[in-house]
Amino acid sequence: MRNSALLSSVALLAIVAPAAAAPETVVVTATRSPQPLEVTGASMSVITAADIDTQQIDVVSDALAQTPGLTVVRNGGVGQPTNILMRGAEGGQTLVLVDGVRINDPSSTTGYAILGDVLANGIDRIEVLRGPQSTLYGSDAIGGVVNILTKRGGDGPLALQARAEGGSFDTYRFNVAANGTSGEIEYGAAANYYGTNGISAADARNGNREADGYHHFGATGNLRWRVADTVSLDARLYYTKARDSFDGYPPPTYTFQDTHEYGKDTLLAVYGGVNLSLLDGRFSSRFAALRTASDRKTFDPTLTPEEDFSAKGGATRFEYQGVFEADAANEIVFGAETETRTLSTHSIYDPTSLPTTGSDRINGFYAQWQSNPFAGFTLTGGVRHDDDQAFGGHNSVKLSGAWQVLAATTLRANYGDGFKAPSLYEQFSQYSNPIEALKPETAKGWEAGIDQGFWDGRLRASLTYFERRTKNQIDFFSCFGVTSTACALRAVQGGYYYNVGRSRATGAEAAVTARLSDTLDVSVNYTTLSDVDLATGLQLARRPHASANAVATWRPTAELTLGIGADYIGKRFDDAYHFTALSPAAHVKLFASFKLNDHIELFGRAENLFGNRAEPVAGYGAPGRAFYAGVSASL
Repeated sequence: MRNSALLSSVALLAIVAPAAAAPETVVVTATRSPQPLEVTGASMSVITAADIDTQQIDVVSDALAQTPGLTVVRNGGVGQPTNILMRGAEGGQTLVLVDGVRINDPSSTTGYAILGDVLANGIDRIEVLRGPQSTLYGSDAIGGVVNILTKRGGDGPLALQARAEGGSFDTYRFNVAANGTSGEIEYGAAANYYGTNGISAADARNGNREADGYHHFGATGNLRWRVADTVSLDARLYYTKARDSFDGYPPPTYTFQDTHEYGKDTLLAVYGGVNLSLLDGRFSSRFAALRTASDRKTFDPTLTPEEDFSAKGGATRFEYQGVFEADAANEIVFGAETETRTLSTHSIYDPTSLPTTGSDRINGFYAQWQSNPFAGFTLTGGVRHDDDQAFGGHNSVKLSGAWQVLAATTLRANYGDGFKAPSLYEQFSQYSNPIEALKPETAKGWEAGIDQGFWDGRLRASLTYFERRTKNQIDFFSCFGVTSTACALRAVQGGYYYNVGRSRATGAEAAVTARLSDTLDVSVNYTTLSDVDLATGLQLARRPHASANAVATWRPTAELTLGIGADYIGKRFDDAYHFTALSPAAHVKLFASFKLNDHIELFGRAENLFGNRAEPVAGYGAPGRAFYAGVSASL
């Protein structure tokens, strides 16, 4: 009832308040070619550079947490392990891209991106695409896709921005970004350094007082050189290097508490591509080579001066994509990809002294046809075939439709399916299944929704119902208190990976964005989710039944910006059998900025204003009330 009243209030305010019309939103992730959002038939959110700058967001996962249908799980403060659950899907089932470059870590347990190390750095926008997307993106995308697009090019040869801030928990951050166009070259680059003493990863309310700090250096680069009218070359780079302290389970009690453990992570992803444009731009081709390399180590000084765990992952990828505009109403996207992934890990707790190694190769071919048979109606269909070296062939399909019934009303529907091969760690680590080989995860999902605009686009409302069924979902089975053949074989490790069986996620997402006046913007969204293990009938771990976000931004003068944001995540359970409940959590933040002149801006914010300390994960702490301030300079 409260949520309905809030949405109704926003709509009523929009009716009486005049403002300028909203511009058309163009996205690239839904169809892998630039398209107006309303014709894609997809459920998407777009986070702009203005959203990130205005709200002073440092960590990308904090921006993602504001989108419908997405839950962020972070084990403590900034820099701690962070995962995203897209409509209840597992973290490794969502593909994360930076300028089209995959940053999912091949050495991570489920192949997920190390989102704790992804900071806001020279970002132009973030596109969040929900639902199974294997047809265009292959394995790793049965939950959805997050595409982070950095700034490149501009009206002049140099646009420069530098930011510095500091605040609670001895936190500081320095960031510099540049972009521009010089002759035939478009470029963008950014670098940032972030440091904080942080909070205790193990909840301080349980007597853990040692802060677990985090230090991060990151850089991005995005270059395009127009060699000729029909040929251009691309080079892209993404790099992170981080050090984080964390807590563990030391003897003699082996309970979660303060320790002196820490980790070091590096990730490098590079992209080189050639673009060809033929037939007056109607036929474009892209040839690309990509390489991702990760190196993660953890240390426990009480045991050994050397690392106690190490993991190196690599992925080499080659892509071809073609886009052919047959006529004004028909576009075909097609392509081929091949990727080889490698893994090498070692743990001092492994019964053997040899490193664990493994590799897999997957080839994929896809085609998509988008047609506009009559004005206001768009159909999109796609097919894909993947051939996995270890798990054989798999076909994926996609169907979507968007019908602009009226100028401001769009009806849309979407169906997609796909598969995800077990990660290299799940297959080859000491926690691999000792009884039977893991099966690939598969998912089928559909959605239907309506988008409605009012008053020349000043208010946009959307409502989406979705359903996804997953088979053979992989999870970790704990052998604590269990007697079985498999647990006898994994007694030292304490458990193993196994296929859960089947799960079913259903829910609804509602969102409203409103330009209430020339100076006041409001956005609200609400998600209800049921994500159930069909074998037990229980909600899967850490999936809230309800979550919501709201942000209001007021610009009373050209120089001053004031804002307030709030988020809510409802009750959920930390484990699959509902032994440990996690309390609901609500947070409120305030943010403000003031332009001294055209080049200098002061800013500040208060986070978690009311000091909610509900544990995000059982035993882990959450930052309390915090304050930050800084200065931004631009040319």
